[in-house]
Amino acid sequence: MGKKSFKYDKVLCRKLGKKIAFLRGELGISQAELAFNANISTSYLSAIERGITDTTISTVKRLSKALNVDIRELFD
Repeated sequence: MGKKSFKYDKVLCRKLGKKIAFLRGELGISQAELAFNANISTSYLSAIERGITDTTISTVKRLSKALNVDIRELFD
């Protein structure tokens, strides 16, 4: 058996990023502040919000905690 190749779901990544950006805007906080609170870099948060990178569940969990929302809300 060969290596499995997993493609990330570009549509899901874009939707997740837009939701994070929307919620961040609702809170009135900067990318730098959210990134600091989630313990990730600002450039990584920017890539997530633009939907150009796939991220991990643990990062999404930290973002949901920093945004003070249930993780499920990020995927609605």
